[in-house]
Amino acid sequence: MQPTLSPARGLARWLWIAGASIAATCFIALGAGAAHAQGNDQPRLKTESPYFFVKSDDPTVDQLPLKSTKVDVRISGVIADVTVTQHYKNEGQRAIEAKYVFPGSTKAAVYGMNVRLGDRLITAKIREKQQARIEYDSAKKEGKTAALLEQHLPNVFQMNVANIMPGDDVMVELKYTELLVPQAGNYQFVFPTVVGPRYNSPQSSQAQSQWVSKPFFPAGQPGGAAFDIQVAIASPIGLKEVRSASHTIEVTQQTDERAAVALQHSTDAQNNRDFILDYRLAGDRIESGVMLFRGNDENFFLAMVEPPKQVPASIISPREYIFVVDISGSMHGFPLNTSKALLRELIGSLKPSDSFNVLLFSGSNRFLAPHSVPATRANIEQAIHTINQMGGGGSTELIPALKRVYAEPKAADVSRTVVVVTDGYVTVEREAFELVRRNLSQANVFSFGIGSSVNRHLMEGLARAGMGEPFIITKPEQAAAEAARFRRMIESPVLTSVKARFEGLDVYDVEPVQLPDVLGERPVVVFGKWRGEARGQVVIEGQSATGPYRNAIAVGAHIGQDTAALRYLWARHRVAALSDQESLEGGDSHRKRITDLGLQYNLLTQYTSFLAVDHIVRNLAPQDTPSVNQPSPMPQGVSNLAIGAEVPGTPEPETWGAIAVLLSVLAMMARRARRTDARRFTA
Repeated sequence: MQPTLSPARGLARWLWIAGASIAATCFIALGAGAAHAQGNDQPRLKTESPYFFVKSDDPTVDQLPLKSTKVDVRISGVIADVTVTQHYKNEGQRAIEAKYVFPGSTKAAVYGMNVRLGDRLITAKIREKQQARIEYDSAKKEGKTAALLEQHLPNVFQMNVANIMPGDDVMVELKYTELLVPQAGNYQFVFPTVVGPRYNSPQSSQAQSQWVSKPFFPAGQPGGAAFDIQVAIASPIGLKEVRSASHTIEVTQQTDERAAVALQHSTDAQNNRDFILDYRLAGDRIESGVMLFRGNDENFFLAMVEPPKQVPASIISPREYIFVVDISGSMHGFPLNTSKALLRELIGSLKPSDSFNVLLFSGSNRFLAPHSVPATRANIEQAIHTINQMGGGGSTELIPALKRVYAEPKAADVSRTVVVVTDGYVTVEREAFELVRRNLSQANVFSFGIGSSVNRHLMEGLARAGMGEPFIITKPEQAAAEAARFRRMIESPVLTSVKARFEGLDVYDVEPVQLPDVLGERPVVVFGKWRGEARGQVVIEGQSATGPYRNAIAVGAHIGQDTAALRYLWARHRVAALSDQESLEGGDSHRKRITDLGLQYNLLTQYTSFLAVDHIVRNLAPQDTPSVNQPSPMPQGVSNLAIGAEVPGTPEPETWGAIAVLLSVLAMMARRARRTDARRFTA
């Protein structure tokens, strides 16, 4: 005789089967949500996304041709001149083409490239981008050694070196300059070392770009290339507090005005995070004034004027804050933990008159509350509790998240501030800038980049488009200080309605055309050209918290020969302004103007490239030459989940619904089971 189940056991079994069925339904919904998060029902192709490096089985091909990167930085006053030397060597038995995607400073004006091949020096020429690619491909097919430098984004470059023969040592030198603008008396030089893995959204204008599908070493595995950087600083005012929050450095103070900085020897990887160098000047002063350069055809000037000190606002209007927080796979671990620390500081410091909401996004997005809520202690504690439970996983759909924010109704008498918190590992920069700028009347935007190698192009561009300010946080302990700086900045702009006048100095082609409000202790910076005599004064006017503001700086008769970089810096700023306008208008409406600027001023842009070609045919079988994509280390603190993997994180909306149904049904069945057991025991 077969044993029979008791009613209670039968109910328990039915309950288990029902629960398992509903759970399976939820997992199917979760899988569907994850697939939807990727943009379609099919897996993303390897050619569209970053991937882990797997060494080829062919022993004749050198898979890691980049041997080292050396950086020499010379800072004179407020201008940094940088030489980057990439050393390639073919230790295999076949000729190869090396391809290397690497980062650059968002403020860099790249003005030169040289290639050293043995005892020969090849100086690169600036070319229109498509023409440079045609000439490079032709040289490669002819068996000539050639190097091509292209810009994919203002902070993402690619170097291609064709026909590197077995045993070849190839040294490629890049030269760029950038302006160091102090904030609150602090000067900062940043050298990015690695391009983080990008989630390639189908909505992106970069969706078909091959550079996105670059290889990475798994997290914790060091790259094969050595990295070294040396910095020489010279300032007429005097230096103090030379330090680095990113690397262990050795500082040699040569005089009060000069210092040398070098990396301290370490067995840890040095090229998996931004190199960040901070320093201050004696007395917390800044180098304000007018710099002049007289060229053969054009003269250039740079005016840097220190703004008034911040004054606390006596009356602060109610504000609404919407925090847009990235919880995708690349944020898993250290970046998300840092974001939590930041949000606890930001939300915890809101005033009762403020209101707020938090939008969490990965492949989908959700608000913590249907609408913004008052910043009461109970609401703040509930939000912080929810944030503490967040996990990282999924793709990074920034555009739908921003669109949802702008779709939220806003009271006419409330000023809205949007705060975006992310590592920026996306390819929708252009689309994001356009969206923010088109909605500037609804809200201003501040950005917080979290991580050791964030996408500074995105963070700075969002803030620039939203008339806000970017913040970069590389360590959790920096969250409190940056949150406090953010609060000071938004409470009371230092200077509004800012205008520049030039008395006695004949100027033209002034950048920027319209000066933005000054939100922090950051100087007013004006570029331009001048003609005639170097005389007169630059007058900065505006409205400060205490009333009208005016500051006049005399134009000195001294014209420095060490200020030739002003030519490149002006052109770089003009290119950036045109690029911003192009993003707003869509398409490539300013292609010709940007191309002409690149060709005239010898600058790398999105439409111009540097090309160096050796005249000697060295590879007699160029058709048999394989291409090698140089892998990059995973940025420090970023897990392997940033590449093609999903982890349990914030479920998609449909999954939340399935989970809610599951919990409700299980609760109902549990109540029925308890009533059945109670009746049986009573009987």
